[in-house]
Amino acid sequence: MAVASHKPIPLLKDELDIVIPTIRNLDFLEMWRPFFEPYHLIIVQDGDPSKVIKVPEGFDYELYNRNDINRILGPKASCISFKDSACRCFGYMVSKKKYIYTIDDDCFVAKDPSGHDINALEQHIKNLLSASTPHFFNTLYDPYREGADFVRGYPFSLREGVPTAVSHGLWLNIPDYDAPTQLVKPRERNTRYVDAVLTIPKGTLFPMCGMNLAFDRELIGPAMYFGLMGDGQPIGRYDDMWAGWCVKVITDHLGFGVKTGLPYIWHSKASNPFVNLKKEYKGIFWQEEIIPFFQSATLSKDSTTVQKCYIELSKQVKEKLGPIDPYFTKLADAMVTWIEAWDELNTPSEEKSSKPANGVAAK
Repeated sequence: MAVASHKPIPLLKDELDIVIPTIRNLDFLEMWRPFFEPYHLIIVQDGDPSKVIKVPEGFDYELYNRNDINRILGPKASCISFKDSACRCFGYMVSKKKYIYTIDDDCFVAKDPSGHDINALEQHIKNLLSASTPHFFNTLYDPYREGADFVRGYPFSLREGVPTAVSHGLWLNIPDYDAPTQLVKPRERNTRYVDAVLTIPKGTLFPMCGMNLAFDRELIGPAMYFGLMGDGQPIGRYDDMWAGWCVKVITDHLGFGVKTGLPYIWHSKASNPFVNLKKEYKGIFWQEEIIPFFQSATLSKDSTTVQKCYIELSKQVKEKLGPIDPYFTKLADAMVTWIEAWDELNTPSEEKSSKPANGVAAK
C-alpha cells in the first residue's frame, strides 16, 4: 500500500487520542503517518510485558504493558483482559481526551473508488461532530453530509438530531466474519465501497467491530468496556460486540446516537478460522440468549449518567444471564470493577498515577 502524499490539516488535534492494542512492532504506522502523526497515541501492549515493542520515530505516544496495568489499577486490573485485543479499553480509561479513535495493527490505509487514500480519522471526526437521527430514518442516510438533506416527510421537530456518541467504521478486503462463515467462505473479500453513513435506529442492536471505531469519550466512555475475554476466560472475539450491545442500550436510554458506514480501512490479514472457532464456540450459542436480553433491557429514570446506566445493566446481566453460565456472573462483577476503576482514574487527584513506567515518548 502506498503512503499518502499530502498532509491534511488535523482536526481535533488536542482533543483526540488514538488507542492501539498490539503484540508486535508497529510498522503499520508508517502508512498512517500523514494522518496519525499529529495526534497522541496510547499503545496497549498485550502478552509478554518484557517484549520490546518498536514504534516508528516521530510519533507522540505512551505505551502501557501488563505490568503498568497492574501497577496503575492494583486489584482492579482483574477487569482488563489479557492475551486478547479487549485490553485496548484500558487505553480508553487512562486517556484524558474528549474523543477516542481505536484501530487494529493489521488495518491499513484504504483507497476510495477514485484511487485516493482515505483519511479514516477525519471521516470519523466528521461523523462525531454532526448529529445523529435515531428516532426517524432518513432515506438519504446521513442528512448532515454535504449534498444530502432531510427528505420530504421528515418531521421538522426531529431535524436537530441528537449528539453522536459512536462512529462505527467498516473495512475493505478481509471481512469481519465469524469462524463458521470464514470456514465456508475462505476466499471471500469485501470489495464493495458504499459511500454512506447512517444512524442506527433507536431500539436496534448491531454487531460492533472494534478495529475501526471512534467515540465521544465524555458522552459514552464508561460504557466502552470490552469485557472479560482471552486468557482464563471461556470466550473470545466477543469483546467489541459486548461493548456495542451495552453502548447501544445506554445511548438509546440517554438520547445519544450511533453512526455506521464510512470510513473504510483496508483489513489486511485474515485470522485463523479454527483458532477463532475455539474462541467463539460458546459465544455462538450464548448470543442466541444474549441478544434477546439486550433487546428487552430497559433502564430506569434514575440512571441519568453512563456510570449509573452501566451499573444497573450489570445487575441485569447477573440476574438474567448468570443462570446461563457462571461466566456472566463473573463478567457482571467485572463491569462494576471497571466503573470503579474508571471513576478512580478520572478524577484530578489520580492523574499523576496513570502514567506508564516508561514515560511518554516525545515527537
